[in-house]
Amino acid sequence: MFASTEVTTGIGNPQGIRKRPQDDAHTYMVCRTVRSGQRFKYPGNVVVMGDVHPGGEVIATGHVIVMGTLRGVVHAGAEGNDKAIVLAFRLQPTQLRIAGYITRAPDEGDKSLGEPEIACVHNEVVIIEKYRPGSEKRFLNRNMKQEEEEQNG
Repeated sequence: MFASTEVTTGIGNPQGIRKRPQDDAHTYMVCRTVRSGQRFKYPGNVVVMGDVHPGGEVIATGHVIVMGTLRGVVHAGAEGNDKAIVLAFRLQPTQLRIAGYITRAPDEGDKSLGEPEIACVHNEVVIIEKYRPGSEKRFLNRNMKQEEEEQNG
């Protein structure tokens, strides 16, 4: 269980992390790039307003959204929430984890056109698709159907 926010920036100062009182109490915004050697861990959702460089790490119990290029390590749903998603403008992670599922970027190099992509768990496999505005409804509906099936047995 996450007891508190852990920020290791290499300089001991959590600059660039902002949270307004009226914002959702379970979402943190990181207003900077996460560089190599830096680690950001939060018990909720995380939005990074920048890139995550190789060697940088973002861990959240909820969703992770990167408003830039994700080239480092990301772990959404860190406490077992396989309904969590990872969304990035460019998804090129060293390692991507959702709950207990782990994947990495393909070896054939970057062939994407820089379109935003979304990663989620479906049928116990991490899938990555191009993000289209409004498509998150499909993920939410899929997750709600899975929850109903689990409850009804």
